[in-house]
Formats: sequence, C-alpha cells, structure tokens
Amino acid sequence: MKILPLHLARTCLMLCPLAACSTQPPVPRTSSVDVARYMGDWYVIASIPSRFEKGAFNAVESYRLAADGTIQTTFRYRKEKADGDLKTMHATGFAHPGERNAVWGMQFIWPIKAQYVIAWLDPGYRFVIVARDKRDYVWIMAREPAISGADYAALAGRVAAMGYDVSQLRKVPQQWPEAAPR
Repeated sequence: MKILPLHLARTCLMLCPLAACSTQPPVPRTSSVDVARYMGDWYVIASIPSRFEKGAFNAVESYRLAADGTIQTTFRYRKEKADGDLKTMHATGFAHPGERNAVWGMQFIWPIKAQYVIAWLDPGYRFVIVARDKRDYVWIMAREPAISGADYAALAGRVAAMGYDVSQLRKVPQQWPEAAPR
C-alpha cells in the first residue's frame, strides 16, 4: 500500500502551485458618481483597447442621460489614421445605484452587459479611469483631447496600482480639429 502515499504526495505537489494562485481583488471604485455631471464627451487619452478599438484615432466616448435613467453611449473614432473612416458604436449603460453609480452594465448587444467600473474620477470631473475587474481593458479619458505629461504619468501610475500591465497601455492619437475623411 505504498502506492497510495505516493499518489497523495504527487497530487499535493501538483495542487500546491494552484493554492498560490489567487484572483486579484476587484478594481477600486470611485466613492460616488454624479451621473448627470458625468454626461457629455470624454476623449480617450490611452487604453488597453478592445479588438474593435485597436488603431483608433480621435476616440471620443459620449454619454447622454435618457428619460428612463439609462445612459445612451456613443463611441466614435477614426480607423487607423486621423482622417480614416469614421466608426461608431452605440451602447446603453445601466448605472448600479447600490454601487454609488460607480459600476455600470454596458449593453452593446441584448441581453449581454459588460462590466464598466469608474475606478477613479477626478473631483473636478476632468479625468476618469474606467476599468474592469478582469483587468483586460482600461481607459484613461479626459474632458479635453490633450493632457499634460505629468497628468498622464499620474493617471498611468493609478492604472498600474490597480494591477494592470501598463506596458499594454496605448496612447490614442487625438488630432483636432478633425480632418475630413478621404
């Protein structure tokens, strides 16, 4: 019966590395969001982009509060260059009041809602970091199309502190006024 202890030892050795693996805690949430104040245009300064956003120029996320309390969202960008084809995506946001409006479900296709976490929001509503607990995507956005190097470094530092690999962060070129598409 020496085989049983050998199997137990091998099983323990195989499972020990799994015990060391732990999921990361959720990304932080900003203390609260005044949804009405959050509405309007946000320029995407940098992101770990989704496959749809790769190669985006002049990316802008626009939010409008609908009468039913949902958030109508339009994401627009130029493909591959500043005068590239204009692309737009529409989604409906559903703020979770129990999360102080800092967590939304973002619905591009019914019935699926993607997580949208307002992880950090400047008190003046000038800058925002939108993240996900999976840490697969992140967006640094601002009310203006350009920010200072110091502001960018501070925001990227916040993203790193949330557990993201900032080497994947891509600055989104913002060239305004926009050129006419060819």
